This record gives sequence, structure tokens and C-alpha cells, in this order.
Amino acid sequence: MTDETKKNAAEEENNETVIDLDAAKADAAEAEMTSEEAPEVEPDPIDVLREENEKQRDQMMRLAAEMENLRRRTARDVKDAKAYSVTAFARDMLGVADNLRRALDAIPEDKRSGEIAGFVEGVEMTERSMISALERHGVKEIKAEGEKFDPNFHQAMFEVPNAEIPSNTVVQVVQAGYVISDRVLRPAMVGVSKGGPKAEAPASDNAGEGKSE
Repeated sequence: MTDETKKNAAEEENNETVIDLDAAKADAAEAEMTSEEAPEVEPDPIDVLREENEKQRDQMMRLAAEMENLRRRTARDVKDAKAYSVTAFARDMLGVADNLRRALDAIPEDKRSGEIAGFVEGVEMTERSMISALERHGVKEIKAEGEKFDPNFHQAMFEVPNAEIPSNTVVQVVQAGYVISDRVLRPAMVGVSKGGPKAEAPASDNAGEGKSE
């Protein structure tokens, strides 16, 4: 191959390379123009409205649930405030009632019908009136004697051996207990039997869950 032939071959090869580069650039430019000219797909207005509606509906349901929870909490708080607003006062009045009962218990039976009969009757009426007033405000005495011992309502002070009475039965009340609404205002102080049969005595019928106040 002569030098001239080699030169012509090299020139042809360079020309082909230039043509290939130009073609590649043209293809890239055309692809870019096609990409730029392609219109964006607009979302369906109905789908947009449907999505917005679902979001609004979800927000409204959440808000309604929160409002209902708030209403229930408020109603419960108001109810508790009414039920337990006299707790401290009622506890103080129980001390007065205890003193009245002690005064009556201290009077011998043979003296009650004598000169102090009117005095005894007056104290008894005062005690009944006080207990009645407390009951009107939700304060009630805890049933204890003869009931199965319940630590939610009773406080054991001592044990009484008795083989005939079922064990763990309240056989004596030292101090009456009271509940206010569903809470224990004061547990009953009691004596409990031991040594008897295992058969259970009747369960306490006191209201509430025995929450201490």
C-alpha cells in the first residue's frame, strides 16, 4: 500500500468517526427535544376531589372522637366533683357520730328509762338525723357483722377463736365503716373469727370497688 493510499484510508476513517459523533449528537438533541416537548399528564380532577374528601372525612372523624372523649371526661369529672365534694366534711361528721354512739353506749340500760330518758331519746334522734343527712349526700354505712371479711371494706383489729362460725367471718364491729358513692370513706374496724369451718360466710354486699378515699 502506497503512502497516498494509506492517507486516503485514514481520512475516510476520520470522516466516519466525525459522522458517527454528529449522528450521536443529533440523536441526543432529538431525544432532549422530545422530552421537553412531551406534555405533563394532568391528574384527574375527580381523583383529586375524592382524595381531598377522604382527608377531610378522616379529620372530621378524628375531631368528633376527640370531642366525644372530652365530653365523657368532663361529665365524669363533674359527677366525681359532686359525689366527693363533701368527703372531708363527711369524715369530720363521722367523728361526731362516733362520739354520740359512745355516749349512748356508756349509759346503762337500767338508767335509760329514768330521769335521763328524755336526754337519751334526744341523743338518739340527733344520731339518726345525722346519719340520715350523710346518706342523702351518698354516705352509707358498710355492712360488716356476719359478713365474710373483705379487706376492701373491713380492717381486722383482732381474731376471735370460734369453732362453730366459719373462719374469716366478721363477728364484732368495733367502729362502723362508711362509703361515699363507690369509695371507702372509712373501713369498718372489726373482729374476725378463726378456727371454724372453711365454708364461706355471705360475701359483703357493699357498693363500689372498695377504693380508699
